[in-house]
Amino acid sequence: MIFNKVLLLFVNLHPAVGRSLNRPSNLKYFRTCRRYISNLEYDSEIPEKMSDLQSLFKESCIVPDVIKIAPSEILNVQYPSGATITTGKELTPTQVKDKPTVKWAAKDEQYYTLAMVDPDAPSRESPKFREWHHWLVGNIFGSEMSKGEILSDYIGSGPPKGTGLHRYVFLVYKQPGKCDFSKVQKLPNNSGDKRGKFSINKFADQFKFGPPVAGNFYVAKYDDYVPKLYAQLKG
Repeated sequence: MIFNKVLLLFVNLHPAVGRSLNRPSNLKYFRTCRRYISNLEYDSEIPEKMSDLQSLFKESCIVPDVIKIAPSEILNVQYPSGATITTGKELTPTQVKDKPTVKWAAKDEQYYTLAMVDPDAPSRESPKFREWHHWLVGNIFGSEMSKGEILSDYIGSGPPKGTGLHRYVFLVYKQPGKCDFSKVQKLPNNSGDKRGKFSINKFADQFKFGPPVAGNFYVAKYDDYVPKLYAQLKG
């Protein structure tokens, strides 16, 4: 359709998400390194090609703000609320308050680490707590996520009021084998202590991981659930 061609030229976005450009349901915007781009929501929730996922990680500046190399495989993330991550789509703190189910093409005899980080803490403009890590699970054997070693328990999104959209990034790394995480401080979900100024790159280097093999991300801004989360973090 001519409308779709004009729209794509206007927002400067290639068809990175979904199977087609025929039925965008709505438009949302988030800031990138150099411009605002449109985040179109389509019927499909999976980027069509590996290069599409990698392009979205670069366009959103997750590369280089968080990682050096974008993952090649989509990580499927579904929340108990029914919300599912479409790469770059806006979700609400209310939708993501509970620990999600995550799936990727895991190999049976391989150990993995999963991380979720916010590089925009407390804001995109002044990320002095980059990265605030929301979830960290190591020694996941194959697809047995429930048997992984919880290093930092899951905490949902809690962007401060007035700080706009934050990026929430999920990454999966292959481990060289079963890791000894005994010196990693285990963090509960009733406190925000020790969560800020984390670097998943440094953590990966410390334990000799390679680049992330799978990933996904969404964006979120403040909603009425955030004060409840802050109360939880006070213990």
